[in-house]
Parts: sequence; C-alpha cells; structure tokens
Amino acid sequence: MEDIRRKTVKTVLTEGASHAGEIVDVKGWVRTRRGNKNVQFVALNDGSTINNLQIVFDLSKFSDDDLKAITTGSSIHVQGELVASQGAGQSVEVQARELEVYGTAPGDYPLQKKGHTLEFLREKAHLRPRTNTFGAVLRIRHALAYAIHKFFNDKGFYYFHTPLITASDCEGAGAQFQVTTLPLNDLPKDEAGNIDYSQDFFGKLASLTVSGQLEGELGATALGLIYTFGPTFRAENSNTPRHLSEFWMIEPEMAFYEIADNMDLAEEFIKYCITYALEHCADDIKFLNDHFDKELIDRLKFVVENDFVRLPYTEGVKILEESGKKFEFPVYWGVDLASEHERYLVEEHFKKPVILTDYPKEIKAFYMKLNDDGKTVRAMDVLFPKIGEIIGGSQREENYEKLQKRIEELGLTGMDWYMDTRKYGTVPHSGFGLGFERLVLFVTGMQNIRDVIPFPRYPKNCEF
Repeated sequence: MEDIRRKTVKTVLTEGASHAGEIVDVKGWVRTRRGNKNVQFVALNDGSTINNLQIVFDLSKFSDDDLKAITTGSSIHVQGELVASQGAGQSVEVQARELEVYGTAPGDYPLQKKGHTLEFLREKAHLRPRTNTFGAVLRIRHALAYAIHKFFNDKGFYYFHTPLITASDCEGAGAQFQVTTLPLNDLPKDEAGNIDYSQDFFGKLASLTVSGQLEGELGATALGLIYTFGPTFRAENSNTPRHLSEFWMIEPEMAFYEIADNMDLAEEFIKYCITYALEHCADDIKFLNDHFDKELIDRLKFVVENDFVRLPYTEGVKILEESGKKFEFPVYWGVDLASEHERYLVEEHFKKPVILTDYPKEIKAFYMKLNDDGKTVRAMDVLFPKIGEIIGGSQREENYEKLQKRIEELGLTGMDWYMDTRKYGTVPHSGFGLGFERLVLFVTGMQNIRDVIPFPRYPKNCEF
C-alpha cells in the first residue's frame, strides 16, 4: 500500500465531494456487506461518527478469495479513490484499490445485521459499543463530559479531586461499599466481640465514597469556586432502571453563593450542556430521536428554550393536592415527592422545567441551611420532563451552632474536620450535585440508566 496518512470516516464524509479524486486511506470495522457478481458494497465504520462510509469493490479487480474474509464485524484497511456516490444515503464513497484484512469475525459474531434488544446487548456489554446505538450514546457521553469541564473552567472554577476512599458518609444513608484488607475468614475482634478496625489498613472503618460534597466544601472555602467530577459508589439494593451502584457525579461548591445564585448556576449549567450536545452531536441525537424516542429533540429544545419555574415545596404540594389527579403515592406536606409528582409539575401543570425549593428539613440532609421558619431548609431540586429530579442542591448551613445542633440531633460523629470550615472564617456557600448518567440518560432519550455507561454495576452484576 502507498504511504498515505489515514483519515477517519468522519473526516472523509465531512470533507465530502470537494476532495473527490483523491486517494484516501481508511480503516475500520465492517457493518454490512452486500452486492452481486460484479460489485460488492461494504459499510465501514471506525467509531468516529454514526454514519458509515461505503467502500466499493469492483470484482474485476478483487477475487472472491480476496473478499471472503470481509464479514460483519471484521476489521479492514482500505486505500482507494474518493468519488461522488451514485447511490442514495451518502455523498461520497471509496472505490477500493488496495485491501488489507486485520481481523476476521466468524459466523458466531453476536452483532449480526438484525435488530437486537437492549437487554440482549446489556449481556454483551463488551461488544455493544460497536453498535450504532451505543456508539451514539458514548460519543454523546464524551461530549457532555467535555462540556462540563469547559463550562466550569470558563467560569473560573477549579477542578477539585476528592477522595474515593473515605471514613465519612455524606448522606447518612449507610449504603456504602466497605474497603478493607482484613482477612474476611478470620476477622480480628476486640474484647467486646466487635471487629477491630484498628488492625485494618487505615486503622478505622473505611468505605468507597457516596459523594465528594463534604470534601468539596473544604475546597470551596479556600479556592472560592470548585467542582468535582468523579466516580461515586452506593450499595443500595435498588434494581431499577434509574439506579447504578457505580456512577459519576458532578458537584460544584461555591463560596459566597446563596440559594438564588445556586439556582442561577444550575439552570445556566444544564442548558449549556444540552446546547453543547445539540450543536456537537447532531447526527447521533437525530439517530436516537429517529430510532428510540421521537420526542427527544423537541424535549431537549424545550429545556433550553424555557426559563425554569422556581417553586417553593409548600406551593408545589398544594398544586398537587388540588390537581384532582390520582397518584400512585399519596401527596401531603412533609412527604418526599415521588417522580410522578415531580413530572406532573413539569409536564402537565407548568409545562416548563421546575426548580423546587424550601423542602421540609426532615427529608433533607443535615448540612442544608435552615430557613427562618425553623421547618424548611434552603434546598433546591431541578425537575425535568420524563426524568423528574436531575439536580439536587442547597445553600449549606454556615452557622456553627445551628449545624452542630443538627449533627447532634442526628447522632453523627467524626465531623470535627467539617465543622472547622464553620469555625474558622465561615461564609455563605452553596452547591449542587448532578448524576452524570442522569444527564446522559436525558440527552440520549434512553430508558435505562444501564445503557448510558459502558460497563454498568448493579446488584448481582459486576461483569467485565
């Protein structure tokens, strides 16, 4: 073969007919092969785009033996002339001159040209990125991750790395994965018969983090504006389409931000990410819109084009109670609203995204700032169509005495390091958390959160 620099399929298709007549070098995997005794057409994809590049093999120049290894799933290297396509569906194609087969795929290759259910593909998670659907999802996932870093960087935030192994439980839920080097078949015990964690690697009970928020607050009270973006782990036995045991979280924390500033940032942030995906992943989003969710593009534009409603929890409950709608879960003041309640407010009542504020303190975390009524806290949840809550946040309690009282009420221990931020130069500050997979789920229109992360972790599943 000639010494020609390889071009990606995306580059070849983007450059289009303006480069017709050039000799191009392309490599990728075969999606399909069809043809007759005179000519064979191969759809080539290298992961750079949802679209395939058509390679044309003239059988007067290639024998059956030359082409027999080109099966669905095989990988090939082709050089040929870029020409305007005569067929529908593509502007250019490559008339093959040289062929090299890197790897064949025998007949038991699982991803043959037919419809596969998402459940089947979940069992083939090591191969499913090769499909159109999961290629699109993963490219969108990448674009959203880049957009997140760009958004915060451009606004003067610092990327702050919080620990994955921690001795604190941020949410107080207790659903944590323990980290230990103790011999599980011969655990050391103290005189009372309890496990002696002083002999463990860290000298105390340690777990994988459920959130980087508390450590993020330490960063914000020094650097001013920080964000975290990393994996978190929750050992809830929740086998639902909305839960993962390992997922990624984005958690900005901002010194000198009060609740209104927090809401402004959350709305700007989420609109920025969705707009970025619409602009940079148009082909992938259109594919998912056409094949999975006909309302996807309209729903994304709905969020970007509407101002978010800001609604106190108490008013939201009143709207739900007076709606006349029969909900599966009852509505009353003090209840932690279910997804069906949140979606009613967004989809049916306001027909806009909603930021719900001022929740009862009993259903929110200890660190949220208490309002003057003594009953509610300055919490904020961003509610979206079809998905319900996508962001949860609050103004944090900066008053030392009030926070200490709340910690004592809940019986929390080991929080001296956290309280030091309120003891030494406390400031009003706020933050929120966004589950990254929830965002990818919304932007792709997929139905199951296990389909927006390459290798999902959930109860009884830790493959690959």
